[in-house]
Amino acid sequence: MPHRLSAIALAILAAAATSPARSQSSDTTPQRVEITGNALTKLDARPSSTSRLGLSVRETPAAVSLVDRGEIDAMGALDTQEILKAVPGVSFSSQPGAPGSVFYRGFGAASLSQLYNGITVQYDAIAARPVDSWIVDRVEAIGGPSSFLHGSGAVGGSINVITKIADPSGDLTHARLGLGDTRQLALSLQRGLGHAAGSHALRLDLNGTQGTHWTQGDGRRSWQAAASWLAPLTAQANHTLAVERQHERVTQPYWGTPLLRNASNAVLGELAIDPGTRGVNYNAVDGKYQQDVTWARSILQWQTAPATRATHTLYHYDALRDYENVEVYTFVNNNTQVQRSSALLQRHDQQVVGSRGELSHAAQLGGMRSDFAVGWDWSYNRQTRFPLSVNGPFDTTDPYAPAASFFYQTPGIAQVYTPGATNQLRTLALFAENRTVLAPGWALTTGLRADRIALTVTNHRTVTATNPARFETRFAPLTGRVGLVKDLAPTWQVYAQLGTAADPPSGLLATAGFSALRNFDLTRGRQLEVGSKGSFDGGRGEASVAVYEIQRKNLSMTDPNDRTQVIAVGAQSSRGIELAAGWRAVAAWQFAGHLSYTDARFDEFVETSGTATVSRAGNTPANSPDWVAGLATTWQATPALSLALDWRRVGKRFANAANTIYEGAYDLFGLGAAWQVDGGLLLRARVNNLADKTYSATVGANLAVLGAPRTVQLSADWRF
Repeated sequence: MPHRLSAIALAILAAAATSPARSQSSDTTPQRVEITGNALTKLDARPSSTSRLGLSVRETPAAVSLVDRGEIDAMGALDTQEILKAVPGVSFSSQPGAPGSVFYRGFGAASLSQLYNGITVQYDAIAARPVDSWIVDRVEAIGGPSSFLHGSGAVGGSINVITKIADPSGDLTHARLGLGDTRQLALSLQRGLGHAAGSHALRLDLNGTQGTHWTQGDGRRSWQAAASWLAPLTAQANHTLAVERQHERVTQPYWGTPLLRNASNAVLGELAIDPGTRGVNYNAVDGKYQQDVTWARSILQWQTAPATRATHTLYHYDALRDYENVEVYTFVNNNTQVQRSSALLQRHDQQVVGSRGELSHAAQLGGMRSDFAVGWDWSYNRQTRFPLSVNGPFDTTDPYAPAASFFYQTPGIAQVYTPGATNQLRTLALFAENRTVLAPGWALTTGLRADRIALTVTNHRTVTATNPARFETRFAPLTGRVGLVKDLAPTWQVYAQLGTAADPPSGLLATAGFSALRNFDLTRGRQLEVGSKGSFDGGRGEASVAVYEIQRKNLSMTDPNDRTQVIAVGAQSSRGIELAAGWRAVAAWQFAGHLSYTDARFDEFVETSGTATVSRAGNTPANSPDWVAGLATTWQATPALSLALDWRRVGKRFANAANTIYEGAYDLFGLGAAWQVDGGLLLRARVNNLADKTYSATVGANLAVLGAPRTVQLSADWRF
């Protein structure tokens, strides 16, 4: 495959060399271009997550996806994971034990960066739990290694959720009432103080949702409150203070549905669900998940000169997460009863503080346009975990009408929070980027980041050989990207890029200890990607294609010569193609779609099976689908009425590294309608999973977390 990719890259660049050269537009100061769900202008948008140089999507040598506020509303996405339906190649689930489960280009959440306003808390599989979408302005994603932008962990890609803050756009009042399977009451207010340009702006966003999940007893309540203040300091400088509070509580969370077992009491082949267990919840009736999060940001922006801009962000994150659940359910006695086991009382207490400074400058280098960005990124991340685990089993119960159980009546469980370990993560990074126009129509983009990471793990429990009282380690990854973009025409670009990344050999730095890290270094990830982006049909359509190969080396695996030891010599890779397009065929019809194929595999990997070690080389990592596709169309039936239809397909996925259990592809359909009653009132109706398909959001060797059945959502939006 590397040779095939190289051949493709050379062919594209050879074609570029024989095409008429057209120079790209260049502004003296990068400005972000607004995008909307009703206009095909994404290639000219300037996302903040993919470069510090203010590059447009056309100018960026990478696959970039943008989902703006208009699209979020049009697709009826109630949380940040549902927004990811519009990102090519992404699959996801939000089971309680790993609510931030996202799979991108063959890699899972431990090898992805899921950012919140450009900030990572280095615990994305848990901390990136879906957030109600009301406070979200847009989502930006970049495929493949991007550690040079955001630090360790971004091998498969980066996803950045950007929330609403005060801006100079003027006064607004927006209220929403939602009914159906989820009830919502939300309000956004923005007011300017004064009428002159550069006046202060205050913004308040409030949101509350409540809804009983489709499983028995599973109820969710959440609220969010965000306030921000944009204050002009001088004609060239302004400051934004933003504070956000999130609360979520889920009663009797749904942890999954047990898989039917064969005559040998094993789960093998295509997974099977007893239809009578769909919607049944085996968790303790007083089980819970609760999260309270506070974000605070101080953002200073200063246009020091027409071509020079400085930005500094000071931030603080505080989170408390609580779990009280019985988490494992297994069919026994020839699938006539369900056995419950694995009770876990868990608390996470996490705080992050950080400072990020950037300086960008548009300049000339040897007569060529050359833009620079340099800066630093410092953070201190502290997390203490309080685990109390009892394996069980505890009881067996009727699969269709499970007996009520109570968490604190479980043998061995008491409401006592005893710290297990504290991880302190100190990171200091220096970064630099450059884009130089080598010749008309040719641009070279480079980026480099040097990290110094210090991890200290304090064990609060019994000291053992594999769990010392104190464990310290240091990492010094150097990551970067080199990309070349060629204009075939003003509206058509091709590119090639090489990027690198680094992440832990297993687990996450915010929770990893001696057993996971020992004297191991971070894994190394490398990607070669070539692609093309362009507009067509007079600007009424846009399309992009990317072909890539990613290799990750030095991940942890079982020592094939000693199953009691772990060594960091494993390797994993993925290769694939992503296509995305949007087209307004006529004034009343708009289409958008994407199609992705991923061939992900372990190149070298050994795990323990019973008392033996088994190679999994050539197998596919769990929950990584081969195909992901989506298509949406909107028809403006009348000036006041629009109708929408969408389809999503997720391909075959394996449930384990042995690839002995799998689920076939599934298709989901959705319908939507929007009626503009008058200038200020908009009514929407949305049906998800129209065919009421039974499918798994994520699959495991014993449990499948099923996706939601058919749901209906109604909303009324007032703007005045």
